[in-house]
Amino acid sequence: MTRHRVTDPPEDPIAEIPDLPDTPEQAEAPNSAAAQAAPPVDIEKLQRERDDYLDRLMRKAAEFDNYRKRVERERREQADQAVVDLLSELLAVVDDFDIALAVDAGQTATPYRKGVELIHAKLHDLLRRYRVRPIEALGAVFDPNIHQAVIHEESPDHREGEVIGELRKGYMMGERLLRPAMVKVAKA
Repeated sequence: MTRHRVTDPPEDPIAEIPDLPDTPEQAEAPNSAAAQAAPPVDIEKLQRERDDYLDRLMRKAAEFDNYRKRVERERREQADQAVVDLLSELLAVVDDFDIALAVDAGQTATPYRKGVELIHAKLHDLLRRYRVRPIEALGAVFDPNIHQAVIHEESPDHREGEVIGELRKGYMMGERLLRPAMVKVAKA
């Protein structure tokens, strides 16, 4: 074990403090041997790296935002398609009720008919809540976007391309076609 010898403090403590630089340029200049041995820092290189990392961060943030928006849009589209699919299947039931109500069953089936009419009305209320409306086809000009021509029939009483019969109702949900109307079209 070595013992260190305590020496007397210097007579003038201020004389031991190194001189401080007068200007910022002098402060940047290395004054010790350790500072002179350190490699020089390339500030331009560091700034380029910083800019590169910032650019990457901004791109990743934009990619994530686009991904989030795409997933949200796809989720909405899937939900809308599920509603459309359900309503399309429900329209087949509405068609059956329309057919049942068109049949004349006589006086003995009056209570039965009233029950069917109530169910039919509830179905139409449900469709209205989802903005589903029937396409008015009779008397309209044939439009391939909303009509499906099944029969072309010569008719001197109607103009060319006029819908003269409706075989199955068509329906719209807002501006979206759920099912085209199956129609009979007049030809000259």
